[in-house]
Amino acid sequence: MPVDEGLAVRLDPTRPAIVRAYLPGAEDDAERGAIESVQEALWHLRAFGLREIGGLQARTVHAADWAEAWKPNFPVQRIGRSIVIRPSWRRHRDAPGDVVLALDPGTAFGTGLHPSTRLCLRRLERWSDEGRVRGARVLDVGSGSGILAIAAARLGAARVVAVDTDPLAVDATHANARRNRVARVVRARRGSIPTGESTFDLVLANLVASMIVELALGLTDELRPGGGRLVTGGVFADREAEVRRALNAAGLHVLAREEEEEWVAIEAERP
Repeated sequence: MPVDEGLAVRLDPTRPAIVRAYLPGAEDDAERGAIESVQEALWHLRAFGLREIGGLQARTVHAADWAEAWKPNFPVQRIGRSIVIRPSWRRHRDAPGDVVLALDPGTAFGTGLHPSTRLCLRRLERWSDEGRVRGARVLDVGSGSGILAIAAARLGAARVVAVDTDPLAVDATHANARRNRVARVVRARRGSIPTGESTFDLVLANLVASMIVELALGLTDELRPGGGRLVTGGVFADREAEVRRALNAAGLHVLAREEEEEWVAIEAERP
């Protein structure tokens, strides 16, 4: 099961485990020698009686596979009532009222497949229904692919600042903003908070619990006093109380929470 905020796992010894290893390509003789060495090592491990060890399977993975193999598992997704995530290589027939985000995440986080992303998108849609997004100034902390920043822009935000410490994420956000024709609204740059900007009406922080706790005061400072709203994603349910305490201590008032598959999004307001 996932542990440490979903960044690691705990093995269940009652269930089978599969170990995969990827090695650089070599000549046929060298490959056969490596396979035989691993098979011999597994035979020795069986002598310890640790648990049943199955057979070894080996196959060649061509370089082109890495760029394309994941794409069939990234479908068109409808999130909430109107937000549709369309991979850039797929087609979608828009329904009335659809807000379609054409996305190519590359190596950056944020495809809409993860519960934390879906939770933040649904909260953003609710804010839009309440009239909070159109014309708003929005900050996306840890923008990844830019999915939340672009959704805010497509829902009518006047200006969106997207920050991420990973330069590949910044590049992905720029590319996806251009793809969705919101490059004039979404401005991505490498960094974190404080942004040095004037305060924002809405702040999106799809991070992990430890980072939200660490950045709680900084996130509060980025919000407009008197009604600025924050949504935090990436929180495991067992860390929710800790995150709530940090947000309250930073001067925020927790308004709502939503859970999906052990992940929680928390909405808070700066009074």
